[in-house]
Amino acid sequence: MTIEPSPSLFDVMPAGAAEGDDRTPLLPVRHPNQDLFICDVLDAIPKDDMASMEHPVFSLSTKPDNRMRRYEHNGSVIEIIPSGKGLATIHDKDILIYCISQLVAKMNQGGTPSRTVRLQAYDMLVATNRQTSGEGYRLMADALTRLRGTTVRTNIQTGGVEETRIFGLIEEAKITRKTFDGRMLDLEITLSDWVYRSVISKNVLTLHRDYFRLRKPFERRMYELARKHCGMKDEWKIGLELLQKKCGSNSPLRVFRALVKKVCEHDADHGHFPDYAVAIEDDVVLFRNRSGLKAKPDPVAVGRDAPFIDPETMHDAKTAAPGYDIYALYDEWVSWWHDMGKPELKSPAGAFLGFCKKRHERKPMR
Repeated sequence: MTIEPSPSLFDVMPAGAAEGDDRTPLLPVRHPNQDLFICDVLDAIPKDDMASMEHPVFSLSTKPDNRMRRYEHNGSVIEIIPSGKGLATIHDKDILIYCISQLVAKMNQGGTPSRTVRLQAYDMLVATNRQTSGEGYRLMADALTRLRGTTVRTNIQTGGVEETRIFGLIEEAKITRKTFDGRMLDLEITLSDWVYRSVISKNVLTLHRDYFRLRKPFERRMYELARKHCGMKDEWKIGLELLQKKCGSNSPLRVFRALVKKVCEHDADHGHFPDYAVAIEDDVVLFRNRSGLKAKPDPVAVGRDAPFIDPETMHDAKTAAPGYDIYALYDEWVSWWHDMGKPELKSPAGAFLGFCKKRHERKPMR
């Protein structure tokens, strides 16, 4: 792999942070009265596309990153070329995650997806735990500019098709309505065909809601990789050098090692890393599944008369009903289904998620 050249990992620290920064690793919940991504029929469970989770597409720098990067791994070649505004950052990706989440939810509800997503700017800021001040809107406008300007040249396969393509991360962003002081209200974002193809082929994974509270861009990237590779398994190990490659770092290994150790120390103290506990030993980084995401026996396979719920939906259920034992909820839902005379379910996954959401609304566990 070559990455030509990238900012030092010292630029990966969040703005205003310094060595020895004693703030908590997670940002505060900026909108405590909003249930992030838990809307009317779970229409915004956070989803990320697997291709960009696997490969270092987004910059981890908090400073303008104007350097072209080239990444090669297992036959995949990807070049990321900045515009005059710099590369799109991992924080800019929040916008893509929000759009992907909306499209997947629409598909789950039987709707027809479109590459153009219509949304309210305020909702997106709240859902991704961003500020809703004038600064928050300004930063979002800058993010849209970087997403549109960043060019990707790649042969990565999405939706079962492999081809060399050159494209932006979004094709277009249009502000359709503003306030009297010029603040954006309604937006239309047209995704690139590459991202859209990942969505319609369901090459997406659920993210923990605390992803948007992670202070450090590097921790967001580590979580993406853990979610992609560990998933619902008990654990996942990766060598330090390969982790460095997948994060897109060109810093000396000793610098990268120190940064990973700091993340592990913070997680040991605070348990803040979403879904997984992270540790390092002898240059091997270990991610351990914290709880409840382990694959359980298929109810159909063991002879139970019950609707099948796939593992990814079980992960969504954990987001819909935080703090609950989702498998106990599943058993309760199956009992209700039997009591109702086993009605035909158009979408068992949607019905189960709705059940979990209502239980959480009646009796929150967190």
